[in-house]
Amino acid sequence: MDIVLLIIGFVLILGGANFMTDGSAAFAKRLGVSDFVIGLTIVSIGTSAPEFIVSLLAAIEGAPSMSIGNIVGSNIFNILIIIGIVAILRPIVVPKSVLTGDAMWMLISSLAVLIVGMAPELGAGPRILTRVAALLFVLFFMLFMLNALNKPVDKSSENDTQIKQMPLWKSLVYLLGGLVVLVLGGEWFVDGAVGIAHSLGWSEALIGLTILAVGTSLPELAASVTAALKGMPGLSVGTVIGSCIFNVFFVLGCAGSIAPMEFGNIGPVDLFTLLIASVLFLAFGFLFGNKVIKRWEGIVMVVVYVAYLGYLYMNI
Repeated sequence: MDIVLLIIGFVLILGGANFMTDGSAAFAKRLGVSDFVIGLTIVSIGTSAPEFIVSLLAAIEGAPSMSIGNIVGSNIFNILIIIGIVAILRPIVVPKSVLTGDAMWMLISSLAVLIVGMAPELGAGPRILTRVAALLFVLFFMLFMLNALNKPVDKSSENDTQIKQMPLWKSLVYLLGGLVVLVLGGEWFVDGAVGIAHSLGWSEALIGLTILAVGTSLPELAASVTAALKGMPGLSVGTVIGSCIFNVFFVLGCAGSIAPMEFGNIGPVDLFTLLIASVLFLAFGFLFGNKVIKRWEGIVMVVVYVAYLGYLYMNI
C-alpha cells in the first residue's frame, strides 16, 4: 500500500505542477506582476503546504526532531537540488535586487536556525526553539512578506517566452487547482515514503532530513523544473527562495509557538550544510556567474547534496 501511495502521489505532483505553472504565469501577466514575485509569494507558500502540515502535526504529536529535520532537510534540498537541477536545464539569471534582497532573507533564515541549533556551543542555553524565538520567526516572516509584496517589477528579469493566454478566472482555477493537486500528491507521497522508512527502522530525525524533506519538497521541485522548461526560471528561483523563508520563519515559527521544540539529533553538520547551501547560491550569483548560475555551478550544488546524503547514510 505504501508503494501505491508513493506512485500515485508522484503522478499527482507532476500534473499539479504543470497546471499551477501555466496558471501562475497567466495570473502574473494579467496583474502586471513579475514571475519572480508570484513564485516568491503565491507559489512558494502553496508548494510549502506539505512542509507546514507535516511539521505542525509532528510538533503536535510530540516529534519535534522530525519537524525540525523536515524543515532543515527541505531547505537543503530546495537550494542544492532544485536550483542545481534548474541551472543544469537552463542557466538562471538572478537579478542583483534578488541577490541583495530576497536571497539575503534566505541567508538570514539559515543563520537563525543555525544560531538556535548551536545555542550550547554559543553559550546561549539548550538546543531548543522556544516560544519567544518562534514568535520572532513569525514576525520576521511578516516583515519579509511586506517587503516582497511591495517589490517593484524588475522587467530585466522577465523573459520573452510565450505565455498561455487565459481569462483571469481561468488562470486562478489553474493556479489554485494545481496547488491543491500538488499538496494532495505531496501528502500521499510522504505517507507512502514514511511507511517504507519506518519499516527500515530509521530514526525520526533521519526520516525528517531525508524522506520527509525530499517528499514535501517534491511540489517545489516539480513546479520549479516545469517553470524552467517553459522558460520561466524567475518563477523557479522565486519559488525556492520563498519556500525556504516560509519554511523557517512561518512553519517553524508556528510549530514552535505550539510547544518548545528540541533539536534532538539534528546536529551541526545538518545546520552548517543548510548555511553552506545558502552561501553557495549567493556566491555563484555574485562571484562566479556574473548574476547567472551556470550549468557547472548547478552540478556543483547537486554534488554537494549527494555528499551530504552520503554523510547521513554513513551515520545511520
